[in-house]
Amino acid sequence: MDFDCVMMRKAIALAGRGAGFTSPNPMVGAVIVRDGQIIGRGWHKKCGGPHAEVNAFASLKNPADAAGASLYVTLEPCSTTGRTPPCCDAIIRHGIARVVIGCTDPNPKHAGRAVSILEQAGIQVRCGVEESACRRLNAPFMKWIVSGRPYVLLKMAETLDGKTACASGNSRWITGEAARKRVAHLRLLSDAVLAGANTWLIDHPRFTARTPSGEVVKTPRLFAASHHPEKIARTDVTCVSLDTPAQWDDFLSRLGAEQITMLLIEGGGELASSAVRAHAVDEIEFHIAPKLLGGLHSHTAMDGADPLTLSEAVSLSDMQVRRIGGDLVVNAKPVYGRMPDTKDIR
Repeated sequence: MDFDCVMMRKAIALAGRGAGFTSPNPMVGAVIVRDGQIIGRGWHKKCGGPHAEVNAFASLKNPADAAGASLYVTLEPCSTTGRTPPCCDAIIRHGIARVVIGCTDPNPKHAGRAVSILEQAGIQVRCGVEESACRRLNAPFMKWIVSGRPYVLLKMAETLDGKTACASGNSRWITGEAARKRVAHLRLLSDAVLAGANTWLIDHPRFTARTPSGEVVKTPRLFAASHHPEKIARTDVTCVSLDTPAQWDDFLSRLGAEQITMLLIEGGGELASSAVRAHAVDEIEFHIAPKLLGGLHSHTAMDGADPLTLSEAVSLSDMQVRRIGGDLVVNAKPVYGRMPDTKDIR
């Protein structure tokens, strides 16, 4: 494997340590390499704190060792002053000879600007190393910074025959412990969680994000798709009506304005159907347990209005299937066609 790819993967792994604490900033990792050896490591730990490059420089035993070394960073270094000074200035000041960038900044105001600044300073620059992985790492940030709306992930847990709960609403537990730990990680990545009214009324979820050891480290903003706020009766939950594409459009715009970069939808077949038919979902993640539940009135992953023909089905692309514990996890992206009329969502 190309040495630059190996080092970039090290930087990507470091970036993941900031999961759940950098939003609305991206997760970024950086390593400093001299003579084939990593001499400095850093990642963006929290929004408002030093960036990955600065933390990597701070980790050096001797700051002078950066002169003539190579810097690997997952995202194009910042070139403007925000909460912190430009990282480009720090890179030039430390005498870095070569910078390898995973992907450029998606913000049209910044994209590629750092490359020009560094090259003008005599620094060799290579872009696009492990680019797909670097972009996937920050898919929510990438969408939000360009569109002003959050990345929407629809997560559902179901049996092999497509059931999400018994007719009574009982759904604990469809999937195993390993899959549930994955869900805790998704909540850590998310700024907000949305669930249907029945999920709140039957399961009384907390939707907290926990570490593998069980420590609660974060509670995202909580929303319920419900026309009856009085039934939810929780001061930490905001109720919203999401029956039409226009309502979804307004809701996601408001979240984006509040710097919510990722929304996780958990639970509720009617809510899931409404979100997909409104073209609101960017990615689906279905956890499929090796169980058969059956039942004419058992709940399914996608309820809502009955389609008349298979032509109404939403196709999926970029599908990936893997195992987590004893369950299958399917990730894919919806491929949308014509936006349905309001009367189509009922």
